[in-house]
Amino acid sequence: MNLYENCRQCPRNCGVNRKSSLGFCKEPESIRIAVACLHFGEEPLITVHGGSGTIFLTGCNLRCAFCQNYQISQQGMGAEVSKEEFAEICLRLEEAGAENINLVTGSHHVPAIAEGLEEARKKGLKLPVCWNSSGYDSVESLKMLDGLVTIYLPDLKTLSSELSKSLCAAQDYPDRAKEAISWMIEHNPLKIESVTKEVDGKKVSKDKILQGVIVRHLFLPGRFFETADVLEWLKGNANGKAIISLMSQYTPVPFKGSKEELAKRKASLSSIENRLVNENEDADLKDLIEAYDFDYLFYQDLCADTEWLPDFERKQPFSYALARPVWHWHYGWCE
Repeated sequence: MNLYENCRQCPRNCGVNRKSSLGFCKEPESIRIAVACLHFGEEPLITVHGGSGTIFLTGCNLRCAFCQNYQISQQGMGAEVSKEEFAEICLRLEEAGAENINLVTGSHHVPAIAEGLEEARKKGLKLPVCWNSSGYDSVESLKMLDGLVTIYLPDLKTLSSELSKSLCAAQDYPDRAKEAISWMIEHNPLKIESVTKEVDGKKVSKDKILQGVIVRHLFLPGRFFETADVLEWLKGNANGKAIISLMSQYTPVPFKGSKEELAKRKASLSSIENRLVNENEDADLKDLIEAYDFDYLFYQDLCADTEWLPDFERKQPFSYALARPVWHWHYGWCE
């Protein structure tokens, strides 16, 4: 796969030969996956009735100091799969009732993912595919997914180069994320349908996204003006064309790692207040939402519960209320 020999898949432009070395993402040319599951914790348009068929890929092209998935994004937890195995995982998720295939953090593996999706389509996959990314995507790579992916679920973490350098090791994150999100919106106009299912003898209708963009932003404690800047940009560039998802569930993670790794992470986290969001901030965020009056916005209610934090060493990384595992990097098929 020539695109791995001088890797330019993401904005890092490492130029590393991933056939023999590892790039910034710490991954070789082969896809590695940690977990595939039916996930019920995504936005309602994504989970709908059956849950989102979520595939957590190993590695990442960012180093977000607060990452709840750090075991797989930064510590390499996962197992190698071929394109045929990747396709089989997609098909098993479809059989389990998934509403879509939700690919989490694949920006460093676009060519291999495209091959895997093409293989899955050949074998009968009919579900829409969702690209769930940090937003640190290359437009050139996104074009390789055009026609294979119709739903985009990018983050817009911050518009501060200083903060993105400190927290994510990517000073150019704001510019690259704005470019990528603008491309996603331009090429994927919203298509939403109502889906009815009988639940406990009653017909329940829910909206389901088939195509379009949902832009996520996680409020960082103590950084209210960062969120105000992000919403200002989204109001001017995404309102009416994409859905906004404002999240308030920032949670300090009980990280494990070497002393050196933990010290580096602590230094990065010093640029924010590493704590749960408080009620005053929640009220301020609600006032901000009301002031901007977006056409379509989700806001996650404040929750002090930290039990939802995943542990990918477990066969069930999440609570059973949040997810149902189908495949695990260590245990294999979970059904």
